[in-house]
Amino acid sequence: MRRAMDLIHYVVKDGVMDSAAQLGDTISPVDQHGASEDDWEVSLTVSGGLKQLEDLVEMTRLTLLGPDSKERLTQALDTIAERTQDFTDSAYTSHEHRENILLLCDRAKLELNQLLRVGVSLEQTEGSSPTHEMEQAVMALLQATRDLRHQLQATTMAQAADLTSVVNAGRDMVNVIRNVALASDTDRLMECADKFHEYIEHILEVCKLLRHTASTDMLQVSAKYAEINLRIYGPQVVTAAHTLSIHPTSKIAKENLEVFADMWDALVSDVTAVAKDVVDLCGRSMDDSKQVYMSLPRPGKHGTTSKPLKPVRLDSEEQAKIAKAGLEMKLITSEMDAETDKWQESGGGGAALEENNDIVKRAKNMSSMAFSMYQFTRGEGALKTTQDLFTQAEYFAEEANRLYKVVRQFSYQVPGGIHKKELLENLDRVPTYVQQLQFTVKNPTVGKAATFTKVDNVIQETKGLMDVISKVVTTCFTCATKYNLDFRGLSSRSGVSGSPFREEDGTGAGAGGEGGKLGTGSGTDPSI
Repeated sequence: MRRAMDLIHYVVKDGVMDSAAQLGDTISPVDQHGASEDDWEVSLTVSGGLKQLEDLVEMTRLTLLGPDSKERLTQALDTIAERTQDFTDSAYTSHEHRENILLLCDRAKLELNQLLRVGVSLEQTEGSSPTHEMEQAVMALLQATRDLRHQLQATTMAQAADLTSVVNAGRDMVNVIRNVALASDTDRLMECADKFHEYIEHILEVCKLLRHTASTDMLQVSAKYAEINLRIYGPQVVTAAHTLSIHPTSKIAKENLEVFADMWDALVSDVTAVAKDVVDLCGRSMDDSKQVYMSLPRPGKHGTTSKPLKPVRLDSEEQAKIAKAGLEMKLITSEMDAETDKWQESGGGGAALEENNDIVKRAKNMSSMAFSMYQFTRGEGALKTTQDLFTQAEYFAEEANRLYKVVRQFSYQVPGGIHKKELLENLDRVPTYVQQLQFTVKNPTVGKAATFTKVDNVIQETKGLMDVISKVVTTCFTCATKYNLDFRGLSSRSGVSGSPFREEDGTGAGAGGEGGKLGTGSGTDPSI
């Protein structure tokens, strides 16, 4: 069907050019599908631009603000402002949303200018580490970009809410056009054609915003081709109707119109499906911004020191010292999130997959806890004192213990080969990192200096464990995809004989808890 429609596209190429012109667009010589190649680059969407800017701002904590950084930051924000014009220039964007977008863009520019001024001050004083003033400027700029992203998502969701009524009106108009063409009413057909083109233009505008807002490559590509196909084949309904009005008794002309009418119905169904996925993703993203990350484990014993340490808060200077390690841990956390998203996308997505896939569930739990520890290094989040951090680190180790056992079960399904070898090599490193982290957490300290050293060590150990877990999850996904393995039914509660992390009581107390003991060896697999 696709090849047939592509062939029709080349045959009626002149008609496509005319239809695109009626929609107010020109077809670039670079791409016959109605858009230049550069225009479809993922990095040039608003979502991609915001992500790039946020990464650059985060890196200034490590690299400070050199001349190259200033130029890249300014260019990234200019790109975002340019791409938001697709939102503000849309005739279907409400006045309130348009004003909010413009105000937030101006606010982001002001915050960036403030950050650049702080950078100039650092250069003049020859500072080699970020100051409290710079940290405040970074946080203000990141908050501005988050607010802008949420506003753009709200604008997209508002337009997507009208999509159903527009699609239904377009379908009704196709039926009217069919009847008018059979009646050879040329004047009425022209009126209906103009109205139909308005519906197409409206849907194309929604597709454009969906592509800008979609945060995954899969949805961006889907929105891209939904717009391209609709731009090409949508106007052919009118072209076929004109042909039928000239030859109302022609069976071929009738079938031709029916083909394009069916094509229109399929295309708008694709757009509706993409819109639903993007809106769901935007809704989850906006909910996640309000999420309180897991800070403390459930009530009960968790194998910490017998006497609780006195809670201590780090001052700004100490937080600045551990900020680099915290940022590195956040980057690893982002990689982990990307890997778990691959599992969900390949498996159809949704909460059902996460519920059935214990690997994804455990990995996301660890990612959430690591993020809360990263927030602690910046003086944010639910972890307020060093004792909160140590308790969270111990719970993090317990979750790594559970993930280890689940992956160990999964490894028995993997056929022997290079992928299994890589999986087991990384997996066998987990017990060592878990043991090191638990030893660091349990090590008693006296005095503020010793406590800060312990905090730094905990962050470093957590970062190392997170790095290994990220590699394990990546290899698991590769094996599951290559060998089409079934991961359902895997659970940390069903311990595997021979595993050093086996839980005798099945309660999930973990290696750091009083209900489990940590082994130093790795499990054996007879198929290796």
